[in-house]
Amino acid sequence: MSYENIRLHVADGVARLTLARPAALNALSRALLGEFIDALDVIRGNDAARVLLITGAGRGFSSGADLSSGGSPAGSAGFDAGQVLEEYYNPLIERMFDLPIPIVAGVHGAVAGAGCMIALSADIVVAARSAFFLQAFVNAGLVPDAGSMWLLPRLIGRARAQAMMMLAERLSAEKAAEWGMVYEVVEDDALADRVAAIADRLARGPTRAHALIRRGVRAALDSTLSETLAMERAAQREAGASEDFREGIAAFREKRRPQFTGR
Repeated sequence: MSYENIRLHVADGVARLTLARPAALNALSRALLGEFIDALDVIRGNDAARVLLITGAGRGFSSGADLSSGGSPAGSAGFDAGQVLEEYYNPLIERMFDLPIPIVAGVHGAVAGAGCMIALSADIVVAARSAFFLQAFVNAGLVPDAGSMWLLPRLIGRARAQAMMMLAERLSAEKAAEWGMVYEVVEDDALADRVAAIADRLARGPTRAHALIRRGVRAALDSTLSETLAMERAAQREAGASEDFREGIAAFREKRRPQFTGR
């Protein structure tokens, strides 16, 4: 699994995907986005991967879209700013939400633009104290994308989301945790160990139940209570038919730690 703009390694149930353009603050070029999409497809087809851990190399997680003169056609005659969404960002975000394994993101430094949304699309986000979150689209005369308008109001409410998107002000890691954008904040030198521990725990967990939780939460965000209750019933039936459920019950009765296999 060799890429030029990302790194991907799968071991012990954990797929580790690292944004690897540190000299460009991991700016999201089309080449990087294409590799990211390909990696998500590889992970989806790899039964050994039971959790995805996303991090960024260098001084920050990601500075957002690559708008540099050499890396983007932005500003050229006839440029369609929506095309890159259709071809890259939208398929990437959809793949992240549809992935049948949990996603953990460990972020530090700049977490900006579409890079912010890639991070926040994870199930569990841990931020280093150096992290800052920024919806920078309006600084370039653009609107927030990569799911910003769908996800941010659901995470932090309409008022905060619109202010964040319209004012393009930095949000500290501590404020992001206070607002419910991230799970927790840790010191920078503790970030790698913390997200690795969370990923390892999820990799040993009931993978099918994790998938059903991910799918159910997404569906419930746009469902009525009655629809959600029916969805939970169907998901519980599926989870209850799994080997991991039988193992969980056996472990509970035998007073031991369950050994889930993800089946």
